[in-house]
Amino acid sequence: MKKKYLKILILIIMFIAFPLFMSISVGQPPPPPPVDIPIDGGLLILLLAGIGYGGRKIYLDEKRKIKDS
Repeated sequence: MKKKYLKILILIIMFIAFPLFMSISVGQPPPPPPVDIPIDGGLLILLLAGIGYGGRKIYLDEKRKIKDS
């Protein structure tokens, strides 16, 4: 008699517990695409700074050559 109740209890536990473990997990949505960053304004400033730095180096080099002569 006890075996019959044990089998029924095991079946009830299986029918209750298995769906809890077999539930479908929902994945997270993909991350949003990266935001485009405009580089045109900063690039222009960097280009002008490089031209100014190069022009100053050339000016000082020419000035030193004239002084050494």
